[in-house]
Amino acid sequence: MSDSATYERVRQNPKFHELVRKRTRLAVTLSVIVLGAYYGFMMIVAFAPDVLRTPLSQGSTLTVGVPVGAAIIVVSWLLTGLYSHFANGAFEELNKDVVREVLE
Repeated sequence: MSDSATYERVRQNPKFHELVRKRTRLAVTLSVIVLGAYYGFMMIVAFAPDVLRTPLSQGSTLTVGVPVGAAIIVVSWLLTGLYSHFANGAFEELNKDVVREVLE
């Protein structure tokens, strides 16, 4: 079987379309969350910096901005882990099914 015939069989496979649809939906959702958090943080920095300069407690040198920034980083790591969970789980199974069906 030629490469172009194999690629065409993959493109016509319903499980391939399901894989692409699910992977795209998850990637877009996670990207919107991360970008929304990051750009929201940047908008606060630009337009309301006093919010982030506020001390966490009376006499504290630690400001609200530090845990907020750290939370954005941690959320990004967690969302990356979530994507990896799906990529190595359900998406990988769909990928294996597509390869198995195309090569039969």
